[in-house]
Amino acid sequence: MIIRTATVDDAEYLLAIYAHYVENTAITFECETPSVADFGRRIQKTLTGGYPYLVVEDEGAIQGYAYAGPFVGREAYRHSCELSIYLHHDARKRGYGRALYEALEQRLKAKGILNLYACIGDPIEEDEYLTRNSEHFHAHLGFQKVGTFHKCGRKFDRWYNMVWMEKFIGTHDEARG
Repeated sequence: MIIRTATVDDAEYLLAIYAHYVENTAITFECETPSVADFGRRIQKTLTGGYPYLVVEDEGAIQGYAYAGPFVGREAYRHSCELSIYLHHDARKRGYGRALYEALEQRLKAKGILNLYACIGDPIEEDEYLTRNSEHFHAHLGFQKVGTFHKCGRKFDRWYNMVWMEKFIGTHDEARG
């Protein structure tokens, strides 16, 4: 397994992973798959913004990706960020998710980030489009649920909740700038 920084040249492969979730699940509340060009711009924006965008490869094939970005986008939130992760739908339960998040945490901690946030689709009742697997994954990695927005997303003619989960990866001291 190799974890490396994504490039815009990875956009087509990463979009193929993401498209499965857009088209077949309520894991993302995005309803239409973006173009390869749009997806490439998203990767570039993350990287030029100074945040990590990582890819996990195994035996030469991309198995998933994870990235971080600003939380809310205001200066006072500079020690916080939001994370996202997507694995190829056949590549779960192989340690790729943990490896990606551990690599993200290392890079973010070095950047001075203290708080990690994950915005997760949450079913009112589990169905064929959304389970609580993502919430369980994050809890297993030390995230705590800190809030729920009720019936805020509608996809596949169903309402879904959204939860926020949080993890501290550093010490909150008064001297921090």
